[in-house]
Amino acid sequence: LLILSILASVMLVAVYATDTPSGAETTSAIYNGNQNCGRVAFMFNVYENTETALNIAKLLVEHGFCATFFVGGKWVERNPNALLSLYNMGMEIGNHGYLHRDHRLLSLQKNVDEILLTERLVDAHLKAFPNYANSKLFAPPSGSVGEDMFSACDNLGYKVIMWTRDTIDWRDHDVDLIYNRAIKDIQAGDLVLMHPTDATLSALPRILEYIKSVGLKADTVTNVIN
Repeated sequence: LLILSILASVMLVAVYATDTPSGAETTSAIYNGNQNCGRVAFMFNVYENTETALNIAKLLVEHGFCATFFVGGKWVERNPNALLSLYNMGMEIGNHGYLHRDHRLLSLQKNVDEILLTERLVDAHLKAFPNYANSKLFAPPSGSVGEDMFSACDNLGYKVIMWTRDTIDWRDHDVDLIYNRAIKDIQAGDLVLMHPTDATLSALPRILEYIKSVGLKADTVTNVIN
């Protein structure tokens, strides 16, 4: 019933968003944040490896840090309790589309559908938390962007988030390589892209200790870009 209700809501709102002219269009993505904030943002794109994602969040909490987890809508359907746990641990929840599609190739309507369905799923599970508000951050799967995607995000009020540095941990399961890609020349305002892999979990304690040693903190994307 929850999914049917969300789908009906998406259809109605999607038509409205598509047919409504936007104001100042979002024509560019965000690749870095405020270089004077003393913080960096670690971003984890989550479609799989749920237990590893939770362990990453626990490790961040142990160090007194938080991060942004960009979740896929299909993952949320299958792992609602994990979503609740991430948010309850202080992690920010971002939108990573529903089925990890190439948003550059999707129509305006399909972009709206993918983003809005994920939004509705996340909101349905987190709305019980006091002061919950959707982050309105969208990380395009594989970093693939296009004109219709930007228009959809503009219509739905989303900021498009890319990255300053990519650990490429989904491909290279080398702990030292992930560590070096994450910390080399890191500076305040950097957005660091990661995924919940076992190698990333193994590299993360060293990464967190390093950023502490250079006087930085790990925080959410929202706090780093504002």
